[in-house]
Amino acid sequence: MARVTVEDCIEVVPNRFDLVVLASRRAREISCGAHITVPRDNDKNPVIALREIAEQTISAESLREQVVRGMQRVGFVEEAESDLDEEILSDYIQTSMATADTGEEEDDDVDADDHDDDISDHEGEKDLEINGV
Repeated sequence: MARVTVEDCIEVVPNRFDLVVLASRRAREISCGAHITVPRDNDKNPVIALREIAEQTISAESLREQVVRGMQRVGFVEEAESDLDEEILSDYIQTSMATADTGEEEDDDVDADDHDDDISDHEGEKDLEINGV
């Protein structure tokens, strides 16, 4: 029965590799409890998957899309989401730059104050040296 089923499937999915990938995907779905679109007739899940593909009760194209989605590592981002992400990123960068600019100015002021203290400390040492202490 399986050989006849494979020969029937080749008319729907010409590439045997694609047929194996699609049928295995469908067989896994059936194992997980998906609704069967052909009578079981005491067949195992891979044979049922092949019969569904051969009889075109399930779309080979929809199976192909499911396989592709299952193998993707990165999802597609819609334009509206990407525009929003770019806007958020732009705002974050501007805020970070403004904070960094403000932080640098404060650090410069602190360094200048420290420098003034260093100068006055050295002047006091000179006074001590002059007085002989």
